[in-house]
Amino acid sequence: MITTKLQKAINDQITAELWSSNLYLQMSYFLKSQGWDGFAHWMSLQAEEEREHATKMADYMTDRGGTVKLQMIDVVPEGWGSVLEIFEHAYSHECKVSKMIDTLVGLSSEEKDYATENFFRTFVDEQVEEEATASGIVDKLKKAGEAGIFFLDAELGKR
Repeated sequence: MITTKLQKAINDQITAELWSSNLYLQMSYFLKSQGWDGFAHWMSLQAEEEREHATKMADYMTDRGGTVKLQMIDVVPEGWGSVLEIFEHAYSHECKVSKMIDTLVGLSSEEKDYATENFFRTFVDEQVEEEATASGIVDKLKKAGEAGIFFLDAELGKR
């Protein structure tokens, strides 16, 4: 049985993952409205991935006898400046999520719930990848210049 303290923390993380999904979906719609279909496609898939994370966490908790309590999801930002600013925001957000996951791993260890610690370590690994991907896109955008951004839009549209 998963502890009450861990249930609350995991429910909070589920809410954060769903908020992340909404954030990336909103970014996708914004990018599409600006004519960046490739970037929009990439963000749309990112939104789906975040929702899958929330679902995996909820399934895990119910498998362990816990109770999932979906909470209210705060409103996400609606508009940004450049494509670079959007991906810088995404990178910053992924760094924040990494810290949240690290906190969950630490709490799992404190609670001596090694199954939950092990479960969330897979998300630690995933966050390393998420940060690297977002950071890499930011770097490419900085190097791409005016003309290169169209190539990068097309490249990310292939995801």
